[in-house]
Amino acid sequence: MGVSGSGKSTIGERLAERLGWTYRDGDDFHPPANVAKMSAGQPLTDDDRWPWLRAIAAEIDRIAGEGRHAVIGCSALKRAYRDILVHGRDDVRIVYLDGSRELIAQRMAGRKNHFMPGGLLDSQFATLQQPGADERPITVSIDASIEQIVDAIVAQLHSNRP
Repeated sequence: MGVSGSGKSTIGERLAERLGWTYRDGDDFHPPANVAKMSAGQPLTDDDRWPWLRAIAAEIDRIAGEGRHAVIGCSALKRAYRDILVHGRDDVRIVYLDGSRELIAQRMAGRKNHFMPGGLLDSQFATLQQPGADERPITVSIDASIEQIVDAIVAQLHSNRP
């Protein structure tokens, strides 16, 4: 989880590869209306997000029901959003990719072919509720190499098993 530009797709793909798990990008679960709205520079409302989050939660349940594991990249900026995704499961972990607005803005400026314009970054930070300790988050700084970030996630994942 994290704001747009924090590296969810890149880190998520690499983490899934390292663990031998499936990777799914939460952006793929957005209905076309959400993508159009964000592409036009309009932030999503909670009403826009609920069906999207429920679709991701259903995918988590499907994958777990098949006895498989996955990494799913999703902004999950608010506690209420994470509650929908985790919905009381102790086998789902939140990984928070933590970075400064300046670093993320710099990364977003160099990004191509993404529907989320950099102008929405402020709204992302305004919406962000950092995960609380009771959510058992794995928090990593994104001010490191991809491999160092993945190493930090894997180390915390293995040391904090439920």
